[in-house]
Amino acid sequence: MKQQKSIEALQLFTTGLTNGAFAHLVQGKYFESLGFTKLGEKYTAHYTKEMGWVEKFMRRINDLGGDVKIEDQKGRDVVKDPIEYLKVDLEIQKQGLEILYNCMAELKDDPTTYEILKEYLADEEEDLYWSEEQIEMVEMIGRQNWLMKQM
Repeated sequence: MKQQKSIEALQLFTTGLTNGAFAHLVQGKYFESLGFTKLGEKYTAHYTKEMGWVEKFMRRINDLGGDVKIEDQKGRDVVKDPIEYLKVDLEIQKQGLEILYNCMAELKDDPTTYEILKEYLADEEEDLYWSEEQIEMVEMIGRQNWLMKQM
C-alpha cells in the first residue's frame, strides 16, 4: 500500500528533523552566548525553517489518513567548538540525504509526497553545500579569521 509507505517515510523525517531542528536551535543559542552572533542566528533561523518542513510532513501524513506520532529521540551533547559542530552537522546531513534519496526512490507512485520530498531535498542540499563551504573557508582563511566573521 503506497499510502502506508508514504506515511512511514514522512514520520521518519518528522521525527528525525524535529530532533535535528532542536539541536540547531540549542547550538545556535549556545553560539550566540559565546558572541558568535551571525553563526547563532544562522542556526536559529535554520531551526525555524526545518520546523516548517516538519509541519508540511505532518500535514501530508494527516492528508493520507495517518496519525502523526510523537516519538522519543536520542539526546546528544552540545558541541562546544563551532568548527567541530560544522563537521558533525555535515556528517548528519550526508546521512540524512542518503536516507532521503532512498525514500524518494520508493515513493515515486505517490506524486504529492514525492514532490514535497523533492522540495525538501533541494533545501537540504543547499544546507549541505553551505556547511561544506564553511569548512573550506576555515581551511583557506584559518580558524581565527573564520570565527571573527561569525561575530
